[in-house]
Amino acid sequence: MPTVSLCMIVKNEQDVLERAVLSAQGLYDELIIVDTGSTDNTVEIAGKYTDKVYFFKWENDFAKARNYAFSLAKCDYIMWLDADDVITDDNRKQIAGIIEKLDPTVDIVMLKYYVAFDSNGNPTFEYYRERIIKNDKKHLFEGEVHEAVPLWGNIRYFDAAIWHKKIKENEPQRNLKIYTQLIEKGKIFNARQTYYYARELYYNRRFSDSLDAFNRLFLMDEAYIENLIDACKMAAYDLYALQKNDEALQMLFKSFTFDIPRADICCEIGKHFFDRSKYETAVYWYSRALECNKDKNGGFMNRDCFGYLPYIQLCVCLYRLGNIEAAEKYNAYALNIKPDDSHALKNAEFFKSLKTQQ
Repeated sequence: MPTVSLCMIVKNEQDVLERAVLSAQGLYDELIIVDTGSTDNTVEIAGKYTDKVYFFKWENDFAKARNYAFSLAKCDYIMWLDADDVITDDNRKQIAGIIEKLDPTVDIVMLKYYVAFDSNGNPTFEYYRERIIKNDKKHLFEGEVHEAVPLWGNIRYFDAAIWHKKIKENEPQRNLKIYTQLIEKGKIFNARQTYYYARELYYNRRFSDSLDAFNRLFLMDEAYIENLIDACKMAAYDLYALQKNDEALQMLFKSFTFDIPRADICCEIGKHFFDRSKYETAVYWYSRALECNKDKNGGFMNRDCFGYLPYIQLCVCLYRLGNIEAAEKYNAYALNIKPDDSHALKNAEFFKSLKTQQ
């Protein structure tokens, strides 16, 4: 069985570090924690679990910090976690099984990453990350922000997941400041950096600048298809914010030029028509979302768009079109997915009251 080094970079993570380390116990042979400038008790907590605590001067470069941690690893493979990541018991068992049976020819193991959750704690947003990587000094992180290991070699995908459970938000402008400094130094962004830079501009409400960056991305031949599709959605958000609603709709349709429709795009188009009380057209697009294939989605995936969201929206649309029976049916579908959902429960009570009035 291959050996595994768990590498973490941390800063002021005293509230979550122990939780992450304990959740990963049994999966690694070596724990390396690199501190990038903590002023709380992070280093002391790290020292409870490993004598391999190192210090790295922060240089506004996440890839450089992660690669420094990787350079210290002695095992066959390297697994990385953020301090606010958690591995649940069932996923820890799955990952242990993956490591135990891992073919030594595998270069990268891709695991799911759950990053958003509903009110009941169920994952709603996920994507794959390169999580266990061969320690050959060739597979390294790239990118000062939103760093990633380029995917090449023998890559295997598994359904086991890491849960990203934040208890505090990052500084809102942290990533944008790093990008701005890079631009000032003359850095030319590649497609991936342009995509994430445009997203950071959107999050900081610089909608025109974000739209310009997305439009530059659309001209880059090396851009990843899933990023291009998501960029169409994000650029549409920019256009809505700029009150260019018709252009926003056309931007959503632009995503179809890159590949077959994605469920989240269909839901966004459905919302466009729903917001304008064009319920028949909204029904059409929410119905298309239900036909989309989860397996086709290799990028960010909003689980709700494949079931719950289209169902609950179809319920409302059909009710407003006067089709009470169909509306109640779709609400029942939504409840089947989320039995404790307050919206669907309220709808169920409403339909029940209609029947008592008859």
